[in-house]
Amino acid sequence: MFRLEDTYWWFVARRKLARDLLTRYGPRTGQGRDGSPLRILDVGCGTGATLRSLSEFGTVVGIDSSQEALRFSRRRGDFPLVQARGEALPARSESVDVITALDLLEHVPDDAAAAAELARALRPGGVLLVTVPALPFLWSEHDEALGHLRRYRARQLRAILEGAGLKVERLSPLITLLLAPIGALRLLQRVLPRKDAHPETAFIVPPAPANVLLTWLLWLESRWALRWNLPVGVSLMAVARKR
Repeated sequence: MFRLEDTYWWFVARRKLARDLLTRYGPRTGQGRDGSPLRILDVGCGTGATLRSLSEFGTVVGIDSSQEALRFSRRRGDFPLVQARGEALPARSESVDVITALDLLEHVPDDAAAAAELARALRPGGVLLVTVPALPFLWSEHDEALGHLRRYRARQLRAILEGAGLKVERLSPLITLLLAPIGALRLLQRVLPRKDAHPETAFIVPPAPANVLLTWLLWLESRWALRWNLPVGVSLMAVARKR
């Protein structure tokens, strides 16, 4: 992840999406509680590229359960970092303006409890930005290698967020144009015999021009999804606000 995050189309597009969602739906920079800079938690921060991307919006704290991930995040910059799980955040209730949970919930055994904990930390009017893998039929060795426990349907994600007391303001599939090739690859990975007992990811690093094209296509999709729902996609994104 650390080697790929800065350039790989999937990660680049996801960071752009988070920035666009925060710009459109989040509190304005400098409009945190009492006029202070926005307080942002990046829960499941991984190797830290999103921390750097969101730092201009306010004070960003990275949270991850993996010490190894946090060591890589430290190489991105001097950000506050905390080792913790999404189900037990080291944050006071109603103290945070924005929380990003990008591809987090699918790793958590009790995703409803994690959503409730994220909601607890948000101040009233605060915003939660979520992405998760979609379409259970796409389950493959790739999911196992990444430590996923599930893939989501839109109604399932909505129910979890609303059950946590959040108001869902946007919920749309993403990565629609690439659904067919990604779906074919995942299904092929599922039926072919494994090389060894350990599951492997299906990250394919394309040539630089193709990587730029894929990043651009996903950016166009995300711009559309800011206003209108895409019909179906490999991922889901949601914006939920604390009531």
